[in-house]
Amino acid sequence: MLRQITYSTTRFGIYEELKSRFATPSPNSSSSPSVFTLLAMSCTSGFIGGIVGNPADVLNVRMQSDAALPPAQRRNYRHAFHGLIEMTRTEGFSSLFRGVWPNSTRAVLMTASQLASYDTFKKLCMEKAGMGDNLGTHFTASFMAGFVATTVCSPVDVIKTRVMSASHADGHGQSIVGLLRDICRKEGLAWTFRGWVPSFIRLGPHTIATFLFLEEHKKLYRRLKGI
Repeated sequence: MLRQITYSTTRFGIYEELKSRFATPSPNSSSSPSVFTLLAMSCTSGFIGGIVGNPADVLNVRMQSDAALPPAQRRNYRHAFHGLIEMTRTEGFSSLFRGVWPNSTRAVLMTASQLASYDTFKKLCMEKAGMGDNLGTHFTASFMAGFVATTVCSPVDVIKTRVMSASHADGHGQSIVGLLRDICRKEGLAWTFRGWVPSFIRLGPHTIATFLFLEEHKKLYRRLKGI
């Protein structure tokens, strides 16, 4: 919940705000932004969202992997806020932003591959396939966006998880380049898509549900505001 409140609302909010400010149709412009414009806006919003949501993302990774650790090494965070306090107290404020660069990179890739690809697929469905702006179009575009997002983000997800799950003692000091070198030496290039299927099983329905609810929310908001 904390991760979605910080990360997702930031990237979706900034993306929609940028679209409203820089991609509003006018008599002298095209009716919709280009793919490159969508990519630029989604990358910007994703990068900011990745930074804002990083503390909750670190907690998310740690709490999910805690049960796999030996009992003596478990952190036993009671809830997200307890985890934030404990991390700050025992490891310093900087621990909240451990892995912020791979996480922000992942957020850029995720937002670009999710939001920009959704808008692009939706446009193709409506203009090329003759589909209307309805639930079927939203489902089709979001399903394809989920496939793209899972594929694009898979390598960064692997690195992000390994960096964030590391403790202060064993993870501090190793650079991203060093981690990449170690993974490639031990596992080859197969690591880039390790866990793709479970990632898609998670991210596919998540992407579909997100955009279906977002579209309905936007319709309701516009109806209430008379837009």
